[in-house]
Amino acid sequence: MNSILDPVERNQNKPPLGIRFLECIKRRRLSYGTHQAIVLIVTFLAYASYHAARKTTSIVKSTLDPNSSEMGLNFVPWRITYSCEPAERKRFSLKLGDGWAPFNASDGTALLGELDLAFLAVYAIGMFFSGHIGDRMNLRIFLTIGMVGTGIFTSLFGVGFWANVHNFYYYLIVQMIAGMFQSTGWPSVVAVVGNWFGKRKRGLIMGIWNAHTSVGNISGSLIAAAMLSYGWGWSFVLPGLLIAFVGLLVFLLLPVSPEAVGADKDEDESNSPNKAGDGVTEPLLASESDVKQEAVGFIEAWKIPGVAPFALCLFFSKLVAYTFLYWLPFYISHTAIDGKYLSDGTSGNLSTLFDVGGVVGGILAGHVSDRLDARAITAASFMYCAIPALFFYRSYGHLSLGLNLALMFITGIFVNGPYALITTAVSADLGTHSSLRGNSRALATVTSIIDGTGSVGAALGPLLTGYISSKSWSAVFTMLMAAALVAGLLLTRLVVAEVAAKIAASRSQGSPTSRAPAAPFDV
Repeated sequence: MNSILDPVERNQNKPPLGIRFLECIKRRRLSYGTHQAIVLIVTFLAYASYHAARKTTSIVKSTLDPNSSEMGLNFVPWRITYSCEPAERKRFSLKLGDGWAPFNASDGTALLGELDLAFLAVYAIGMFFSGHIGDRMNLRIFLTIGMVGTGIFTSLFGVGFWANVHNFYYYLIVQMIAGMFQSTGWPSVVAVVGNWFGKRKRGLIMGIWNAHTSVGNISGSLIAAAMLSYGWGWSFVLPGLLIAFVGLLVFLLLPVSPEAVGADKDEDESNSPNKAGDGVTEPLLASESDVKQEAVGFIEAWKIPGVAPFALCLFFSKLVAYTFLYWLPFYISHTAIDGKYLSDGTSGNLSTLFDVGGVVGGILAGHVSDRLDARAITAASFMYCAIPALFFYRSYGHLSLGLNLALMFITGIFVNGPYALITTAVSADLGTHSSLRGNSRALATVTSIIDGTGSVGAALGPLLTGYISSKSWSAVFTMLMAAALVAGLLLTRLVVAEVAAKIAASRSQGSPTSRAPAAPFDV
């Protein structure tokens, strides 16, 4: 086993070419803080480009399938029903009537849902393997391969426009391979950030850093929508080229760990002794030189307290989030807002406000969970608040454009807040659980388990939406509200444990001899 891993470890201890070039220019070694800044910027750009490439499909859907069945396109809220579309909408639909075969047939919406399922199913399966592999090889190389592969197959989907490809299985296979390469991203970037950053304000820092998801969705939406007028193929090719370019930056600049570049923490606060009762200055991960480490097994990682409930919660949380990710532009363009229908490009641009709300929600959830020191309480509360937000968006979003945007923003806050919290700070908490005894080679595996389980839900939501929306969008929103409720209920045991720990802590404040309560994840 050592004979296999040693060459990898020796390779990881060699600084990337870009780091060596910067040190050559400056004629001195880069500081620990400079390396941290590089890690934050490069991983932020890396995962933003992953989401930008992933977002394009949702923007192009209305162009590929402009003539979905009338029942699926009519807005059928709980209170108001439109029996037919305005005449100007019908003329617009006839003008765009050809769409793109095979997605412009009567089952076009279902076929688009199957594409989403194929992509996300392979992504979810690949996620479990990616974390396992990522803990055993150079994460910089692994991430680069994933990004370049994603760029190639995202572009190949768009090539179908110029090659005049109308075979459904071409697009299906391309999406599946793209999903496999996409699965390399999240476990890798979380593991690299975990190698460099300590526990101080982890929820807030990772909440801000996790804005890359929404920034990627927004940039992907804007790029794809802008390129539609030049042909929908460009909506895939441009994001594909973008992620391949960022992959090159990752290869040249990303330092996997402090040991990989010989960085010293010196005056960095994470290296200072842990203050009594503070619990925030200890390093997130132990140095490899301090502990002889072996990669944690898949089953062993599942047994870490808290992993299973948060993974299952993320299943339902991502079901809601990814339904919006893949179907929100389509929903907006086929919904009469104040009696008018918006163009595909405008709908794609407006849908970015949901992601802006997601940025705010991720930062807010991270900050609140830091202040309360209660990840489960925060995540569950946000999921419960998402239920009325979804109801109001569906019921009243059609009344005016301003109200639609306001409710979309609020929904983004509560839907993406817990999703961001669980995939970042919670994953880091569990990946550095006390039961691991400081083992730094578990973080990618734990992250892949949590996000991989969530990705199964992410695959299921868009697929069900493709079928259910042809009957009623009200049924789709009912499904989303039910999923949000279940997500919150799955954290009940951890919420009770956190509340009990806080009550015990408040009672013991006046008694210095009292034992500190157990961490909520230890129950």
